[in-house]
Amino acid sequence: MSVDTPRRIVLLRHAKADWPQVSDHERPLAERGRKDAPVAGRRLAETGITFDLALCSTAARTRETWKLAVQELPQRPKTVYEERLYEASPGEILALLNETPEDVHDILVIGHNPGMHAVADALAGQGEGDTLARMNRGGFPTSAFAVVGFTGTWKSVEHGVGTLLSYWAPHE
Repeated sequence: MSVDTPRRIVLLRHAKADWPQVSDHERPLAERGRKDAPVAGRRLAETGITFDLALCSTAARTRETWKLAVQELPQRPKTVYEERLYEASPGEILALLNETPEDVHDILVIGHNPGMHAVADALAGQGEGDTLARMNRGGFPTSAFAVVGFTGTWKSVEHGVGTLLSYWAPHE
């Protein structure tokens, strides 16, 4: 792959989680989350992006979100459950993206806030139409996703490298 290769990063925040008496890592989805995750999957399918790879946090709520969302996609990408995504800082998420194999064009990252919002905002040096304003106004709620496009290698992913192509949130 050359430095001119167009790529997309989709950052998906897990669906609404419940608050039972379990560790934060083991929190399951709430009823609303179980309804919103398939809707997010359908909206991901509508983007027309064929994901080469999905990186999913190991937390119960992200795994459950992915299990419900992926059923709506026309093709299931290779999925890697990545423990480093749980409670990851924006810098840690960028470091994970820098490790992506060069044969991957489009990646989906299923994680948590504030990391998902911060990385989408950091990567997007610009946005299509009002996408940046809508994303920042909405605060990246559960089940929201941002699509960031950039040209280059995965090792070149850094602040301001991309364009926010689209942003979607349920109940918007």
